[in-house]
Amino acid sequence: MKNEAAFIFSEEQLGYKFHDDHPFNQHRLTITNDLLFKTGALKQEDITPARMATVDELLLVHDEEFVSAVISATDGQQKSAYKTKFGVGTEDTPVFPMMHDAASWLVGGTLQAADLVFQHGYKHALNLGGGLHHGFRGKASGFCIYNDSSIAIEYMKQKYGVRVLYIDTDAHHGDGVQWAFYDDPEVCTLSFHESGRFLFPGTGHASERGHGEGYGTAFNVPFEAFSEDDTMLQSYETVMRQVIESFRPDVILTQNGADAHYFDPLTHLCGTLNFFHEVPKLAHQLAHEYCEGRWIAVGGGGYDIWRVVPRAWSSVWLEMS
Repeated sequence: MKNEAAFIFSEEQLGYKFHDDHPFNQHRLTITNDLLFKTGALKQEDITPARMATVDELLLVHDEEFVSAVISATDGQQKSAYKTKFGVGTEDTPVFPMMHDAASWLVGGTLQAADLVFQHGYKHALNLGGGLHHGFRGKASGFCIYNDSSIAIEYMKQKYGVRVLYIDTDAHHGDGVQWAFYDDPEVCTLSFHESGRFLFPGTGHASERGHGEGYGTAFNVPFEAFSEDDTMLQSYETVMRQVIESFRPDVILTQNGADAHYFDPLTHLCGTLNFFHEVPKLAHQLAHEYCEGRWIAVGGGGYDIWRVVPRAWSSVWLEMS
């Protein structure tokens, strides 16, 4: 019997590596896969290879000048202006070999997930290599070069004509996705995150509601530092149910950052593994209630790569499958 869920992965996604001391460590993908395989939760037939996004697909969201700068920097032609203008070559987002290709593979994995759900009979699809939610139209930011979620949302809008609900539970505000669709009434962004008073990127205030025709389609739930499971989960369920009932999406895209855990070295929230078990459970339930099951999930942040990320991300796949 065919699994209703597809697991997207290719070795090329592991190439998104800044340097050995950088907190963004793609070895967490390998560890998560190993955990799922060794527990019998993931089988080889569940895996669909990712693909590399084309430049035209990147340009669905990103500015051509920015993409050209990333390609030039990857080829060793970085200019000093790239840091300030494009966010390329900074401390957070340094240049690394094959940067453009590796980032394009992460984007392609999320596009692959979208096509599997809309064209190939799957209800759910998971690309843990995705979730780079800080990337802007014309600038890299916060470990993120190309914004796979924003590109996938625009891709689904244009190819399938759908309304998309984007839900972000990373400890950092999903700023890149919010600003990409801030005036778009066909996309609703809902972010649960640590307050910007304490944490990068400093945005995600409750007053950020959208603009123009998109007013009322951006929602933010900032948590105070040291918030625990009960507070976060109560807010998550209450707000998410109200938003989905009002917006009525055709598909849900969740960003499943694993950095709201109290072990995470970069954040100040106090979630436990129970939080990461409950979050995908509600997304799954509401996808079937409102979207005929259509649910696409991506990874995101998460910097305790041994104790937290593999367990948190395994919970998403276990719920899907």
